[in-house]
Order: sequence, then structure tokens, then C-alpha cells
Amino acid sequence: MIPRARRRRRTIALLVATVAVLASCAVVALASTASVKVGDNYFGVKRLTVGRGARVTWRWAGVLNHNVTVKSGPATFRSRTQARGTFSHVFSRAGTYTLYCTIHPFMKMTVVVR
Repeated sequence: MIPRARRRRRTIALLVATVAVLASCAVVALASTASVKVGDNYFGVKRLTVGRGARVTWRWAGVLNHNVTVKSGPATFRSRTQARGTFSHVFSRAGTYTLYCTIHPFMKMTVVVR
């Protein structure tokens, strides 16, 4: 049987490690740059959280034409329709952006800007 003091130290160490991992995830989530794959009929991520001023780049990786268009949010933008290449946008206004492809409306993603 493990003595009470040793169990307490292990519990505290586990708690500290958990907090450290969560803090590092928050830093990554609020990174200043992010990349999203645009595949044939899907966005590589469904939800992305970034900090205000972050640049997000969408990279086409398929053969079909797609675009990135704001359906709702604090600001609007739209990429050109393309099958290859990239499109970048800098999010200067905080809020929640719902994005979709106008050619394939079922392709949706959300960007939360803090």
C-alpha cells in the first residue's frame, strides 16, 4: 500500500503535468498562423481557434474547384474558386466565423477569433 504522502505527491505531480499540457494547447490554439487543408469536398478541420491578427492559410489538395467564403461573422471575405494553390486571410476582428464553399455548401468550418 502506498503511503498517504506519496499518493498526495503523485496526485499533485499529475495535476501540474495536466495543467502544463492544457496551457501548451491553449498557446498552440491561439497561434499567429494556421494552415487548413481543402480536400475534395471537405475542410481539413471543422473548428479552429486563433488569436486576433492570426493569418490562416487554406491549401488546396485535390482536383475539384472549391472556395472559402464567410457565411456569417464579424467580417466577410471570399477566396477565388480554385482547384490548386493557397488562400490566406488575416483575422483582425474577434468573433466566430462560419465558413463554407459556395459550390459545395455541405463543406463547412468554424473559425473562432479571440
